[in-house]
Amino acid sequence: MIKISKSVIAALAVSALVVGISDCKKKGTPAEDVGREIDQAVDKAGQKINTAVDKAGQKIEKAGQKMKNVAKDSKK
Repeated sequence: MIKISKSVIAALAVSALVVGISDCKKKGTPAEDVGREIDQAVDKAGQKINTAVDKAGQKIEKAGQKMKNVAKDSKK
């Protein structure tokens, strides 16, 4: 009879578990799939909002600096 080492058996068992677990994560109920899509859409929207807020903040800071410079120049 062929002797298979314990490490080979353990490696095969772990591989089977990894494949099984990864396959389970891919498949879901239709509600889970929709929920995942909604989560992704919300994440993307949040990123876009953060970018827009950052840009607006930069523009406001620039405008404030310009106003400060105008005020300084008018005092001269």
